[in-house]
Amino acid sequence: EEIRLDRKRAHSVEIIVDRIVVKDGVRSRLAESIEAAMEIAEGLVTVVAGDPGPGAEERLFSSKLSCPECGVSITELSPRMFSFNSPYGACPACDGLGFIMQFDAELIVSDSGRSLLDGVLEVWGKTTSYWYLEQIRNLEKSLGFDASTPWKKLTKRVRDVILYGSNGKKLNFRVKRDNGEYRFTREFEGVIPGLHRRYMETKSEEMRAWMEGYMSNAVCDTCGGKRLRPESLAVKVAGYGIDEVTARSIGEARDLFDGLDLNETEGKIAEQIVKEIRARLRFLSDVGIDYITLDRAAGTLSGGESQRIRLATQIGSSLTGVLYVLDEPSIGLHQRDNRKLLDTLKRLRDLGNTVIVVEHDEETIRNADHVVDLGPGAGLHGGYVVAQGTPEEIEGNPESLTGRYMAGEEMIPLPAERREPAGFIEIRGARENNLKRIDVAFPLGVFCAVTGVSGSGKSTLVIEILFKALSSLVMKSKRGPGAFDTITGVENIDKVIDIDQSPIGRTPRSNPATYTGVFTPIRDLYTRLPESRMRGYKAGRFSFNVTGGRCESCFGDGVKKIEMHFLPDVYITCEVCKGRRYNHETLEIRYKGKNIYEVLEMTVEEALEFFGNVPAVKNRLDTLNRVGLGYIRLGQPATTLSGGEAQRIKLSSELSKRATGRTLYLLDEPTTGLHFADIRRLIEVLQS
Repeated sequence: EEIRLDRKRAHSVEIIVDRIVVKDGVRSRLAESIEAAMEIAEGLVTVVAGDPGPGAEERLFSSKLSCPECGVSITELSPRMFSFNSPYGACPACDGLGFIMQFDAELIVSDSGRSLLDGVLEVWGKTTSYWYLEQIRNLEKSLGFDASTPWKKLTKRVRDVILYGSNGKKLNFRVKRDNGEYRFTREFEGVIPGLHRRYMETKSEEMRAWMEGYMSNAVCDTCGGKRLRPESLAVKVAGYGIDEVTARSIGEARDLFDGLDLNETEGKIAEQIVKEIRARLRFLSDVGIDYITLDRAAGTLSGGESQRIRLATQIGSSLTGVLYVLDEPSIGLHQRDNRKLLDTLKRLRDLGNTVIVVEHDEETIRNADHVVDLGPGAGLHGGYVVAQGTPEEIEGNPESLTGRYMAGEEMIPLPAERREPAGFIEIRGARENNLKRIDVAFPLGVFCAVTGVSGSGKSTLVIEILFKALSSLVMKSKRGPGAFDTITGVENIDKVIDIDQSPIGRTPRSNPATYTGVFTPIRDLYTRLPESRMRGYKAGRFSFNVTGGRCESCFGDGVKKIEMHFLPDVYITCEVCKGRRYNHETLEIRYKGKNIYEVLEMTVEEALEFFGNVPAVKNRLDTLNRVGLGYIRLGQPATTLSGGEAQRIKLSSELSKRATGRTLYLLDEPTTGLHFADIRRLIEVLQS
């Protein structure tokens, strides 16, 4: 019978391919019929069990990665679907970041003790603005509250409407203009939605940067911070999604894969993959980082942790005949984990490789087959081979300062008596990251050390909770602290300073002289010289950052940058000033025979002797020398300083300021990169 179909209408057509009575011997025919049906219907087949009619059981099957009932489908599974760096796997809402930037009510409300009329919402408008006051008065009448009431005493309903809008409800507004008064009803947009609209509309980078000061990172609602698409997160292996596996620490993941429960078929398919995963996890564990979670962002890793991850990669490659050079791999490691690292380095050596380590750690030095000791001092006082040989030979060499410390002839002295605390700052219920709702009391007026194995939560407790909480309460910082319940004793301090190892500057223009402020009295000194006064030179004349005294050919950099397409930029010495940063006229001004460029080329020790009769300069230089930085040049570019040197420059800068006696100094691993003698000197400074 011919069936005519209307070309202008969509039709659902079902074709009966076969009728089969289920019995022995029909398996082959059944398979052929299903294949034929799927070929016709492009992967879909309906099976009707029983006689056709109301009581028949009808089931729809699909050969594609889709659900025939609800229509949800995914593409063929591939590795890129499980990468948040690929558009095929990344959550579309947050682009695979796991978080989105949004306006934060806590940052927008400057001080909950202030009222709307006092400017509690500074970001919304100025209290002197007619538009701002008009908005406040209209909201005051529509919502029935007093605008002079402190923000924290307003009802939650009123605060929510002001911050987030009236959510569809229309409010009464009255606007006065020169040509009359207007009354109307409309929705109130809300402070936060209004800021978001302006943020999306503005083309000004300055405006965006200003607004971002009131924004914070919030977990993405779509992926819950897991960074992947829902389809990728739905795939399970042995009951675990990829997000559940990567959220585990390396040690926990190792236990998971060692006990992975797969059936015979799954085991054969995954055998080689699981074997490789187990090997790589073992390598990571062996270098002492089994506390790090697999999904941890690379930017949050310390330099030592990043180095040990790269080391684990090299172990996995099983190369031989390679020369490996490691710069202080023990940084940030507890003694327990240091032993694992040393075993790993020995394994690399035993594969037929050579391992050279730049290191101050005594245990690492004692485990070396051969030691080269450079010295005898730092900077200009160094550069010589003082001793070399086995660790025992170094110990027996009287010329080696390192050997004398290892032999116990020199040591870091302990204080004869301990100070009594002058109070406490107590944190209760600290639970950020891996902290288990702990209560901790930090004594004040003493030298307090926080220690523990790698990954135990030291930095989380001290930096993420203590420092950020005190910064918020004492310094009015907008950075939110980690999770905790209460903090007491804040009234005992008036300033908190985190002296970390971040660079003192990102460009060569920054240097120890400018950061510590010692360059200011030096420039003032040159300004007061008779020759400078005759020429009318001011302090700016001796700055390489402003027009006047600097070389205008290189703008005071001393070098010129040549941009190389597809290659790193090349820097060449300025041909006009020959790298001296200043113009000829400025360099003619001399103090004790030295011009300003020659002063910047001095080491701290040389400058200390040179400016011995200038107290304003000498005092700042003395603190630099006391923290063990007598060898660095005053004008040494910040980009060439190590993290430990940057930290000690910051420490000296703080120590040279007028002390209040109520300052809390926080230092995260200040002995990083320091020799025994430098540690002794640093502790003496901290104790003083």
